[in-house]
Amino acid sequence: MFLTQNQSLNPARTLLRTGLFLGLFLGMAQVKAQSVGYYPWNGLISVSTNPAKVFWLDARLQTNTLFGSLSTEVLPLFNFKQTSAAQFYAGGGVRFNFIGVLANQTKNVVEGYSLNIGTRVSPFKTVPQVKIALEIAPYVERKFESGILKSNFGLIYTFGKK
Repeated sequence: MFLTQNQSLNPARTLLRTGLFLGLFLGMAQVKAQSVGYYPWNGLISVSTNPAKVFWLDARLQTNTLFGSLSTEVLPLFNFKQTSAAQFYAGGGVRFNFIGVLANQTKNVVEGYSLNIGTRVSPFKTVPQVKIALEIAPYVERKFESGILKSNFGLIYTFGKK
């Protein structure tokens, strides 16, 4: 942990933070990943439950950043239209920063909230598991005092048969 001279380490608080962090990732490990993705311009790695179902869960881990700034987004999503070549979905999400809390760089586990609206398109008929993801996501920080309009562009691979 990174402590300054004036900070003291509270063992109970540290144990709680560590438990929350490990619980999130162990819980995600119990869910069998049905798709993985990478959003290169946003530096996000994505792991999803079955995106062909009406309701599904997407977890995203921020990469290409300082260790204490690694954020995790958890997004419950809803498919409102599906065809053989595309799916259209929407949902809300929460952005967490467990590592920043563990490293005492922030006191807030929750960083903000988003509303994600997007599509996953299969551009290759011979390889329908490869998809291109396009999203628009209004994001607001946890106190609702500021926000941005994010856009996501990524490459997704869905496991399973053609």
